[in-house]
Amino acid sequence: MATPRSASRRPDALTLEVVELIGEVVARYHEEYEEAAAGHALTGAQARLLSLLSLEPLPMRRLAQRLKCEPSNVTGIVDRLEARGLVERRPDPADRRVKLAAATDEGRRVARGLQESLRFAREPLAGLPDQERVALRDALRRMLGDAG
Repeated sequence: MATPRSASRRPDALTLEVVELIGEVVARYHEEYEEAAAGHALTGAQARLLSLLSLEPLPMRRLAQRLKCEPSNVTGIVDRLEARGLVERRPDPADRRVKLAAATDEGRRVARGLQESLRFAREPLAGLPDQERVALRDALRRMLGDAG
């Protein structure tokens, strides 16, 4: 059996094909996400931040970590979303010195609209039997190192 190290030196044809397909899925997802964001007059970064905040309020530093960018960039994005009434800043109940960014009701509505407009992967996945979707989910989780 090949070890992860030896497998990384000489990928087989199937592995190469899967990697290529994953790349195509990611590219198509990003393309559709950018189009969906533009449909709401948002940039991709604004849409990603709004989607994160629709799940829970977060401090700027954690937003920056999740978006893999500098906190100063997050501040500018939050400023623009706040000006549109999609995001608000509020004190963190656990530490009043920290400000949380939170989606407003309108922001959550826009975030839902973004998710609903992403049909590229959702529609083909819905056509797969549950067993295949579970297997795909589990394989992706293993690839990402997430057992849960």
